Amino acid sequence: MRRDTQEFRNDRPARAELAAGAAVVDPARRELLLLHLSSEDRWCFPKGHVESGESVEMAAIRELEEETGLTGLGLGPEIGQVTYRFYQPRRDRSVVKTVVYFLVATSVRPVRPEHLFDRADWVPLDVARERLEFDADRAVLDLVEKHLAAPP
Repeated sequence: MRRDTQEFRNDRPARAELAAGAAVVDPARRELLLLHLSSEDRWCFPKGHVESGESVEMAAIRELEEETGLTGLGLGPEIGQVTYRFYQPRRDRSVVKTVVYFLVATSVRPVRPEHLFDRADWVPLDVARERLEFDADRAVLDLVEKHLAAPP
């Protein structure tokens, strides 16, 4: 498994990054969509950087469409955010990244993952927890479960 990042380094230049993502669920089946990032051999949520002049909501929709091929889906509520830190040796910088996540409910199944991903799977929530490697991703899953358990 190749990683382009390492443990955060306080002694290196630091940069703050803002990203937006989507937790895509099929509420009837209680399944969650995960993407497999082939370069790092890990499962993740669709997400990406907020570009200049773009709102967080616009970025979440754009990243969802680019990474999954799913179009025409509206964002549900913002379910929360996660912040994590890492070091990029190739750029010799530390990064503090905040990702704002929205819930997206759909029963649409065919997913066409972007070339960065070699698979997209709909999985039960407990299976998602087993597949997610990073604490930040499991924290997003906690937010999804909390939201799904809340009364309408």
